[in-house]
Amino acid sequence: MAYLRGRLDVAIELVRSGKAREILISGDAAGSSGDEIASMAKYLVDHGIDSALVRSDGAGLSTRATCERAKQLFGIDRAIIVTQYRHVPRAVALCRAEGIDADGVTAYCDCRRTTLIRNNIREWLAAPKAVAAMIWR
Repeated sequence: MAYLRGRLDVAIELVRSGKAREILISGDAAGSSGDEIASMAKYLVDHGIDSALVRSDGAGLSTRATCERAKQLFGIDRAIIVTQYRHVPRAVALCRAEGIDADGVTAYCDCRRTTLIRNNIREWLAAPKAVAAMIWR
């Protein structure tokens, strides 16, 4: 949850400051580690966000899928992507490729070193796949 906490805390601040009107959370609602969506929604509500401002995408299993679904299913045309620093450029590019006017904000991560290393490696592997997806779209 440490990885998500940074993202959620920044999203909360964006709503409180008036820079965002609502929060779209995405992830695996039926994952082996539990329902990410329910955990994130509970965290947001527990930290003062009105549940009516939280939109959930339990089938947003990848950044690309989340961007596609944000546009097609949720009708999102403008977004502030909140994610960790290595992930910001890819997430913003994928959303822009879907026609969403997107900007990125870096979230903090009070994570263990192994989590940071694992996620950096994951990002290095995901970046070429994202470029290919945008080219052959």
